[in-house]
Amino acid sequence: MSCSTYSLKGIARGCKDSLGGIVKVWVAGDYDTARAAVTESEGTVSINKTAVPTNFKVFNFFKNTGSMTSTLNVSENAGSSFSTELALVFMKQETAKRLELMGLFMGQALAVVKDANGKYWLLGHDNPVEASAGTAQSGTASTDLNGYNITLRDDSRELPFEITDAETITALEAITIA
Repeated sequence: MSCSTYSLKGIARGCKDSLGGIVKVWVAGDYDTARAAVTESEGTVSINKTAVPTNFKVFNFFKNTGSMTSTLNVSENAGSSFSTELALVFMKQETAKRLELMGLFMGQALAVVKDANGKYWLLGHDNPVEASAGTAQSGTASTDLNGYNITLRDDSRELPFEITDAETITALEAITIA
């Protein structure tokens, strides 16, 4: 008997038109409230559009300074899970950034990641996203990073869910930094 709820259909080779990297991240610091607004349907998720502007804050950063990596963790005794790490770099050490990052370091969150292909991914579907590493550095040479690195981690039963709902995406993209 198969324990999987998924059926194999195969994967076509596809085209060489995929880009690496992430473009933007939205974070909701109140995990329980934000998670309650998420609906899953047919392998994708949506977020109630009225809950988006009140719960999510946008985090912008320079290109080529962020990544999202999901890793399958297999245990013969306990089953499988996925760990997704969201690594972000923010240029220039300054108080306003330090305070925002302290909120990320100390909190539990729900996050949405926009990748370089224009796809939106939800982190925190099963458990809150939490900081797993972070550094602040001055750099040594004048061309070194002066800024912050933070890694947020999502532990889940599945890979991140894609958000394809146009209303959710429009609500996210309308968020600006206050």
